[in-house]
Amino acid sequence: MSPELAHHIALDARLVDAVGAIRLLQAVSWPVAEQERFLEGFRRGQPQLPTPRYRGRDLSAARAELAAIRDAADPQHPLGQYLQRSAESWLHAAWLIEAAGSEAASWHSIQIFGRPGDALPGSAYTNIDAARHFIEIADEVSGTLPAEDGEAVYSAEAMAAELQAALDAFFVGHRVRVEVDPELIAKAAAGPTRIRLRGGASFSEYDLRQLLEHEAFVHSLTALNGREQPHLKSLSRSAPRVTATQEGLATFAELMTGAIDLPRLKRLSLRILAIDMALNGADFIDVFRFFLDSGQSEVESFASAQRVFRGCPTSGGAAFTKDAVYLHGMLSVHTFFRWTIRHRRPRLSHLLFAGKMALHDVFTLEPLFEDGVIAEPLYLPPWAQRANGLAGVLAFSLFANRIRIDRVEAEDLTLGL
Repeated sequence: MSPELAHHIALDARLVDAVGAIRLLQAVSWPVAEQERFLEGFRRGQPQLPTPRYRGRDLSAARAELAAIRDAADPQHPLGQYLQRSAESWLHAAWLIEAAGSEAASWHSIQIFGRPGDALPGSAYTNIDAARHFIEIADEVSGTLPAEDGEAVYSAEAMAAELQAALDAFFVGHRVRVEVDPELIAKAAAGPTRIRLRGGASFSEYDLRQLLEHEAFVHSLTALNGREQPHLKSLSRSAPRVTATQEGLATFAELMTGAIDLPRLKRLSLRILAIDMALNGADFIDVFRFFLDSGQSEVESFASAQRVFRGCPTSGGAAFTKDAVYLHGMLSVHTFFRWTIRHRRPRLSHLLFAGKMALHDVFTLEPLFEDGVIAEPLYLPPWAQRANGLAGVLAFSLFANRIRIDRVEAEDLTLGL
């Protein structure tokens, strides 16, 4: 092992130690009591802005170490570039946690996750354009599609049992537990070895497939693959900057397996518009009513609105912008997979699962895969294991995207006599 490589592997180990206290989503999450308090007032006709309290954190020691790691990394070395990007990302997360409850938190969120109006790769369209497109399509066809496959048929406990059986069969070398958590506001959350479901929630067949493909076979899978890395243990940690790729890859997995439905695409899209509203001055009550008017229940509207204001003032002009990455990430990952086929480099699509990486990291770290410094992924999602099938879908997509659907008339689609 060269001195340069050993130096950066040592920096990577320091990075893992430094970020142990930086738990962004945990630091900005709201207690269940906020939901109960708000909905009680709303039902009386007297809604009040939520005022969640955030525990003050002093992360100066972690920030100092992260800055030292960033400055010690060589930007000319692939690992140095990776470490500098990661350290800077974790620094913004630390600053955001320290600023929780203030407008400064919103600024750091934008540095990490971007804005709803950011342009999509290779396009003049923005996330907002994509969101409006999916909402328009969902609203147009909502009354023409059967609803039975979206109906809730599982309790949280029944869903946990179904998921546990599937995970035990897939992760043969690891144990990933499924637990029901009555304190969870989100419907589900995943870590390397645990998937939590919101107690009291009901789940549909689509929810089951989405949880498997999104939470288990991407989020848990990439974390476990990262833990198996011989040298770069940071690949098991989800640096804030990799969120767009991770969520994009997970949502793309839903698309590839038919696990995503139009209502889910609409929910993701509504969050983008809601973030844009909040950044432009809408307060929590405005955003809550926006979700309510869009067809969500009171409980789901609160859950959606609180995602927008995590760590930020609820009075408007600020937002936690993480949910802007879902569509952006999915479209970017789709573009990445198509790029690998067009440029005859399909192996890169497998390397993306070797740990918690951003798309850019796959290109930067490719030489280290070749040298064996970074290990190939231990687990691959079932759909990604079928390389020829994936290539076929993407090859079809490359050509189909050349067809302008807005120029097609019904009579053009007549086949035969």
